Amino acid sequence: MKLKALVRGVSTYFPGVSACLSNGTGGTDSARYCYSIWLRHLVMAVNNGLNSDVKTVAELGPGDSLGVGIAALLSGCERYFAFDVVRYAHAERNLKVFDELVTLFRARADIPANNEFPEIKPILGTHGFPKILTEKRLNDALSEHRLDQIRKSIVNTDCQNSLIRYKVPWYEASIIEGESIDLIFSQAVLEHVDDLPNTYRAMRLWLKPSGYVSNQIDFRCHGTADEWNGHWRYSDLTWTLMRGGRAYFLNREPHSTHIRLLEKENFRIVCNKTVKSESKLPKNILARRFRLMSDGDLNTSGAFIQAVKYP
Repeated sequence: MKLKALVRGVSTYFPGVSACLSNGTGGTDSARYCYSIWLRHLVMAVNNGLNSDVKTVAELGPGDSLGVGIAALLSGCERYFAFDVVRYAHAERNLKVFDELVTLFRARADIPANNEFPEIKPILGTHGFPKILTEKRLNDALSEHRLDQIRKSIVNTDCQNSLIRYKVPWYEASIIEGESIDLIFSQAVLEHVDDLPNTYRAMRLWLKPSGYVSNQIDFRCHGTADEWNGHWRYSDLTWTLMRGGRAYFLNREPHSTHIRLLEKENFRIVCNKTVKSESKLPKNILARRFRLMSDGDLNTSGAFIQAVKYP
């Protein structure tokens, strides 16, 4: 596995190879997947006593489509910002996902469960359609006028009056107005972000007072090793070669890094739901920088974290 990952990484330094490896992220080209992701974040917000009637939302790393954010608009949100480092989503795919999402919301369909999408986290106790989405809220969000607004926004995300703003690439917090967002969310994205300190700082700057973040983070090796946490065995040089010329890879930061950065940026953590996976690696075979890792980090393969910005 290490050899395959090395060959794949080094090959990206050759012209054209990086483009071939950047043809999609998987997942958000499915409307049911997007529907399941958005409603999980919404349900968990309700369960944790957070505001579920958010008006302006932002997503980090939407991937193949803007479907999760479109699902947010179809459930009553008024504006959606999407931030990515590579432009994967395009209008044709977004419109297809949009039409399928409208059908799901009109049917008040149950949240697709883990038998359909076994990798999706967090795991919910129940998958019925959320009661927080009242008939009035949905009737307003799914009116023909509203659907026409969303459809036009999908086609033109660069228009100042668009309900959807798609920013690619984004690197600076100044890309949008400060204290203008109610909720920032991501799904299996923050493990790929190179500059986590500035990303968490940007989230704090973007959020309104008492706004919150909702992030599912995957700490596994993503196919770079035989063990789920085998990526912590590799030296920095080996890891650099594995990454190659790709725009993003894994940052290899453990669970505690995210908790520390949230606390540093004055967030109050209201949900820290971890996924535990037994490590079979003794610490003495880890790369030097990871040998002091706590047992908690070494055995945490994922986490769903919701945290509120202090006023």
